[in-house]
Amino acid sequence: MYDWANSTYSLVIASTVFPAYYTSIAPKQVIMFGRAIERNALASYAISISFLIIAILSPILSSIADYKGNKKAFMKFFCYLGCIACISMIFFTKENIGFGLLLSIIAAIGYCGSIVFYNAYLPEIAAEEDQDRVSAKGYALGYIGSVILMVLCLVVIILNDNLNLGWGSWPARFSFVSVGLWWAGFAQVTFNVLPPSKASEQHPEHSIFVNGFYELKKVWNQLSHYPLLKRYLASFFFYNMGVQTVMYMATYFAADEIKMKSTELIATILIIQLVAIFGAYLFSILSKKTNNIFTLAVAIIGWIGICIFAYITTTPMQFYILAFCVGLVMGGIQSMSRSTYSKLLPETKDTASYFSFYDVCDKIGTVLGTLSFGFVSEISNGMRNSVLALMTYFIVGFVLLMFVRMKNKMVIA
Repeated sequence: MYDWANSTYSLVIASTVFPAYYTSIAPKQVIMFGRAIERNALASYAISISFLIIAILSPILSSIADYKGNKKAFMKFFCYLGCIACISMIFFTKENIGFGLLLSIIAAIGYCGSIVFYNAYLPEIAAEEDQDRVSAKGYALGYIGSVILMVLCLVVIILNDNLNLGWGSWPARFSFVSVGLWWAGFAQVTFNVLPPSKASEQHPEHSIFVNGFYELKKVWNQLSHYPLLKRYLASFFFYNMGVQTVMYMATYFAADEIKMKSTELIATILIIQLVAIFGAYLFSILSKKTNNIFTLAVAIIGWIGICIFAYITTTPMQFYILAFCVGLVMGGIQSMSRSTYSKLLPETKDTASYFSFYDVCDKIGTVLGTLSFGFVSEISNGMRNSVLALMTYFIVGFVLLMFVRMKNKMVIA
């Protein structure tokens, strides 16, 4: 149910209404920090900053939560931080582009911060044989919930445009408010039923404010004893770099390279979300009939094909087909990545430390992916070459995944 609550941020803020609104009100070049920056590159850099901040914060937070057993408290804090940022976006106008981007950074920090503790709950509340199913169900519920709110927002936006109601930018800005209210409201279901997290029986060797970094170092050192986990993380780092960048930059690409209208962009992302529901379950079934590694390999091959197709896409109809393909593999690769990592973990009570390492890999990969996407876009005056750059990340991730084989886990004393 927390996927149901927070996925509205991913869809409305990160993927559809915010990018479409930002592209429509921001000039082609935005003056920021004394220099003109191409607007889509600036948006890419803002995403990089938010993920860099959370990558630095998450080890500190995970350390505190792991030893104090208060994952839920930190999950609540970041949830409400993101909700408040979304609600505050009602004041985002073309006169304060910097303010809007700042709120998007804060909202991303709130979303990603809460996910650190949310993911760490998976091995505590689901047996290993249930984790693929539970993970896939979470993503599927997230897609359904976010689509419901997105449809409501889309109806208001289309009515305003087609009936000339004269509401200006208010429908888009009220969409941001609705995300904050939906997120905070449905999160109460999770907060009311989620059991207290388990405190570690160990005691931190350092201050809990820096111990998280020592925990990351300890996890890094332990990876030498778990070569399968180490190889999997290396593969995940690269292919996830491409996945996350596509998810955050797809709308900007369609708006500038395909010249799609705001309503077309939102409809496209809805296609992705609806197909992703089916995709998450499809890949879960495939993993049962084969194994996680084979399933992930199929998904990565799909992403490589998507990058090639995106490079040559020039019409809205081609982009709709592309969106269908993205949706098919997006839900599958996300749910399989999370459950595969959980299966490969050694038996330990310090799950937050391992999931913190996983999340740091995720966030730093997103930082590098969005930075490279924006940089290539700036120097090549377009985003098509950026898409080809992303394809190399998927290729590297696929090659590394071929060295991973699922085996029984080892136990940490």
